[in-house]
Amino acid sequence: MLIPSSLRLRARIARSLIGVLAALAAAPVIAQPVVRSEAANFRISTVASGLETPWSLAFLPDGNMLVTERPGRLRVVTPDGKLSAPIRNVPRVHAAGQGGLLDVVIGPDFARDRLIWLSFAQPTQKGARTAVARARLDESALSLQDVEVVFAQRDDPEGRNHWGSRLVFDRDGNLFVTLGDRYSHRDSAQDVGSHLGKIVRIRPDGGIPPDNPFVGKTGALPEIWSFGHRNVQGAALHPVTGKLWANEHGPQGGDEVNVVRAGANYGWPVITYGKEYVTGFSIGEGTQRADVVPPVRYWVPSIAPSGMTFYTGDAFPKWKGNLFVGALRGQLLVRIELDGEKFVREERLLTELGSRIRDVRQGPDGKLYLLDETEGRILRLDPG
Repeated sequence: MLIPSSLRLRARIARSLIGVLAALAAAPVIAQPVVRSEAANFRISTVASGLETPWSLAFLPDGNMLVTERPGRLRVVTPDGKLSAPIRNVPRVHAAGQGGLLDVVIGPDFARDRLIWLSFAQPTQKGARTAVARARLDESALSLQDVEVVFAQRDDPEGRNHWGSRLVFDRDGNLFVTLGDRYSHRDSAQDVGSHLGKIVRIRPDGGIPPDNPFVGKTGALPEIWSFGHRNVQGAALHPVTGKLWANEHGPQGGDEVNVVRAGANYGWPVITYGKEYVTGFSIGEGTQRADVVPPVRYWVPSIAPSGMTFYTGDAFPKWKGNLFVGALRGQLLVRIELDGEKFVREERLLTELGSRIRDVRQGPDGKLYLLDETEGRILRLDPG
């Protein structure tokens, strides 16, 4: 039986369409448009999605990533974006307001001992407090072993906000822990007998380094490194000097970037550029005082700074030495140029995303990785 030419034509068209669709399905994803910045153009790639309120990112030696989710989950994420099931034996957290499972860092000898440290809002009978746990990671079993709380704030007030919680190892192997003022207890930030509004420095097992600035001083907690902080949610070591740098939230302005010095007072709530939320009135005595360390950079109005890192990679040569700060309320990434410890200028990036940037890390490939809290994604900046 002969097939009419019109039917043969339709069959050929159908086969052609199937071939085109198959080719499109097999084709690589079209590269994202180039984002043009002042120092280096880049593209934004989505590494992984499906996370719930991601808070912190840490790279493992095998190329995988550890990611915390604030409701209380810790996951392994592969370089191609696959999410593991939640890791077992994570400490129970107070997942309310800004609290939950927060920072994660791997130890200096992780390749040998597999130790990691987690910061979290720890529930207590009275309320909750910022705490730090050490554990051994069994990546193949997706489990934590030998979990031990090595530090917990003395203060455990009620409330949902200002937990601090960034963790940074110094070059001597000691651990910096940032502690918020818990919002309603801001006056305690000036009291060195309280953990609220402080940065502390402990040994990995929770012991006290003997060269801490308040060791042996009456009425002071020996683990305190600096005081007068509001809510430090970003911290990193300077790659050249080894000094701790940190950023913190101010109220209605007064966000700060600081070089954190031993025993120093950073002013909150007595010296600040911030204003009261309801009245808009000034807070404290003013913006400067001789015994208070001034910020390297401050923002008015507030951008709500979070995770940050110094860039040292080769993927973006013109970014070397720049400080990158993620912003929550500002929904952007700030690139800061420095001259030593002096602010030179800043560039605001990713404003078109409309996402709260919770963490910023440099990957082993020399690229920048970001946690997009709004969409639950890990983003990567690739050279453009």
